[in-house]
Amino acid sequence: MSKAALDQLRIEREPEGSETRSRAWIWLIAVLVVAGAAAAWYGLGRDQTTSVTTALVQELEGTAADTVLNASGYVNARRQATVSSKVTGKVVDIPIEEGMAVEEGQVLARLDDTNARAALALSIAQVETARTAEKETQALLEEARLNLERAANLAQRNLASDAELDRNRAQTQSLEARLERNRADVKVAQRQVEIYRQQLEDTIIRAPFTGVVVGKNAQPGEMISPVSAGGGFTRTGIGTIVDMSSLEIEIDVNEAYINRVTAGQEVVATLDAYPDWQIPGHVIAIIPTADRQRATVGVRVGFDELDPRILPDMGVNVGFRNPGGEVKAVRKMAVPVAAVRDPDNRPYVLVVNDGVIERRAVNTGGRRGDKILIDAGLAAGERVVVDGPDDLAEGMKVVEAAS
Repeated sequence: MSKAALDQLRIEREPEGSETRSRAWIWLIAVLVVAGAAAAWYGLGRDQTTSVTTALVQELEGTAADTVLNASGYVNARRQATVSSKVTGKVVDIPIEEGMAVEEGQVLARLDDTNARAALALSIAQVETARTAEKETQALLEEARLNLERAANLAQRNLASDAELDRNRAQTQSLEARLERNRADVKVAQRQVEIYRQQLEDTIIRAPFTGVVVGKNAQPGEMISPVSAGGGFTRTGIGTIVDMSSLEIEIDVNEAYINRVTAGQEVVATLDAYPDWQIPGHVIAIIPTADRQRATVGVRVGFDELDPRILPDMGVNVGFRNPGGEVKAVRKMAVPVAAVRDPDNRPYVLVVNDGVIERRAVNTGGRRGDKILIDAGLAAGERVVVDGPDDLAEGMKVVEAAS
């Protein structure tokens, strides 16, 4: 073969390391392409605008009285009772439910009265028997008196002996004594009827006072007893009734500050459930003893006017007013409830500034209607987001749609 033909059959090899460098360049170009696409996508996402609904931050004015002491306590009912029965028996009917208003004397439950009715019927029959015996003795006594009268007339004419007269007199006196005993038996039987009537009445459990049922503790078919018996199979109460007109506040005041509290002093109460509702009240009494372990003195506070929203065992904060103190004006910001986000008890709002979202932490100060009061973090006139996508974040561009 010619030299030219042999040269065509030769395999040309690249220098060592050239293949590795080629692959590196390919990977570098791929990474640059992906990074460029991500940057373009990120820039496009930031340039996109999202539509959100906003609301205006409002400024509310109010008043706050000068207080000398703030304390917390609980709403308590001075008149409250867990109603039970006077006798042990099986419940057959409970016509009450939680939240039901009941009047004094209203039936709360009925127990099985079969035995009581039978005993009452027996005692009534015994009364009739005693009365029949009394009538029989009365008839015998009238006959004995006639016989005594005849014997006396005959004895005066010496037609009857003294022994016959004495026998008639003794029989008459005996029947008179038996009649007195029969009359006593009638009274005893009548008292027995009254006892069994009371036992029958004891099977009906009635409300001791007017109030509201806050607990139902038994069901038909269960046994109930005035004392704990039978382990967990016997109930000791039918239900709990609270007199809502007797609600007041019980507070434990540190003994170091009890000198700031006086009987009749005006207070402002705020329920934990309604932090924007100020309830006027007054100090009823200061309990004349201190708790050595806690170093506190009990104080009873009454409401000037009761409201159905006030319920027993509610938490309440009480501000004791300074007698003659001035009333100060206060201002708070208010936003819709939907505007405040509260993850992990760290409330914040999303403020819209020139079409850009700004996340801002706030201090909330209770509610007033459908608004949440803001103590710090917002200014009147700003706009906050009340509705929008879940992925809203600081720095995003948005388009406002006022609510």
